[in-house]
Amino acid sequence: MVSRTDVVAAARRIAGHVHRTPVLTSRTIDALLGAEVHFKCENLQRSGAFKIRGATNAVRSLAADTEVVATHSSGNHGAALALAAAEAGLRAIIVVPRDARPSKRAAIERYGAEVVVCKPTLAARQTTLDDVCRRTGATFVPPYDDERIIAGAGTAALELLQDFPRLDQLWVPVGGGGLAAGTVVAAQGSAEVVLAEPALACDAKTSLTTGVICDALPPKTVADGLRTALGRRNFEILYNVRTRVYLASDEGIRDWTGRLAEIMKVVIEPSAAVTLAAMAENRSAAKGTVGVILSGGNAPLEGF
Repeated sequence: MVSRTDVVAAARRIAGHVHRTPVLTSRTIDALLGAEVHFKCENLQRSGAFKIRGATNAVRSLAADTEVVATHSSGNHGAALALAAAEAGLRAIIVVPRDARPSKRAAIERYGAEVVVCKPTLAARQTTLDDVCRRTGATFVPPYDDERIIAGAGTAALELLQDFPRLDQLWVPVGGGGLAAGTVVAAQGSAEVVLAEPALACDAKTSLTTGVICDALPPKTVADGLRTALGRRNFEILYNVRTRVYLASDEGIRDWTGRLAEIMKVVIEPSAAVTLAAMAENRSAAKGTVGVILSGGNAPLEGF
């Protein structure tokens, strides 16, 4: 299992390769949500999302003779791995579902990675990735179910808690669970970690309620970064502390994506807005002084 010591080590390893992102507040947002909210702006992170933290930690932990890395991703992890690999002098190959946002695919290509397109299912992602690794000898860097990824992702919460050590809650979105699990490990009980998930992709809530990992639901939610099922390691970390999950409607996710831009002039992607939508739609859930990790900003606002 990943420990807080691993998160601290990851923070040292990635220092100088990622931004220490700012924390913003808004009295207007506080009034709307009924809590004092501190936003950790990973939308302003390198590659546009928190994913660069785990990708950099993983790449900087690889064997010295590694030449090629590969992964599957709807966008953010792929872009992060492409950037981390390029800076380490490695070749990167990213398997991308054909329904991935064009802006996210463009980012992967902009950082110099080779893109291989597959059908928009988890099974197709894995099959295509296996083929890529066989053909090229690439080392697989998982998008979320990996100790190095979890520890790296946890550095966002570590920084937030260093800046604001008296938070009552930490709210994070959950898809594959790397950020959620890393946040639990980093918090180590000092603040309650609360998860938010799209109602159209509520496998994490079901999994953590029943104690059995569920398959991902059909990829219908606008929060494209949260369409995957929980990873095994992440599930174990989250289930062991009985982490609560609140759901958000797609209508609410769209609304809060635009509302944060309007009120705070902060551009986020729908996957980052799920926390705010869940707070608004579950009015008693957010309490006291709350930290929110805005997971990324790699999506256009049009249509939201």
